[in-house]
Amino acid sequence: MNAFADWLFVVVWVVALFATFIPVVPAGFIIVGVALLHEVLVGFSELSLSVWIGLAVLTVLSSLVDNIAGALGARHFGGSRQGVWGAFIGGILGIFVLPPLGLFLMPWVGAYVGELVAGRSAENALRGAWGAVLGLLGGLAGKFLIHLVMGVLVIRAIF
Repeated sequence: MNAFADWLFVVVWVVALFATFIPVVPAGFIIVGVALLHEVLVGFSELSLSVWIGLAVLTVLSSLVDNIAGALGARHFGGSRQGVWGAFIGGILGIFVLPPLGLFLMPWVGAYVGELVAGRSAENALRGAWGAVLGLLGGLAGKFLIHLVMGVLVIRAIF
């Protein structure tokens, strides 16, 4: 049972790493959930309290990085709150519109439209849209690295 539980964690963790790039999928919570499932399968014998605390802190940090990075990117380039929301909504729509290209194109389109809705000129909307998208991409990169660390933390404990 231990080998099955160990490899189940690894497989689901790798899937969650890829899911990090899909805006509405809570990959950090999936990683914690599969770590919990792993522990249920092995009788709560492999992950220590410090590993669980580390996973909890990293999960919260993952959520913060995602939200803060988008706002900082937009703010740095003079973007608005509507631009950040537009990029987020565009990212969700990008899952369904022209996948996988839509995952990268639609956040920019959404941010640009959001900036125009905020009353920005076309030139300022373009600048704000780039800021919002760069912030979101920076947040995704940060989340990916945090999710990578979460998996390594668990893998070190179970193997």
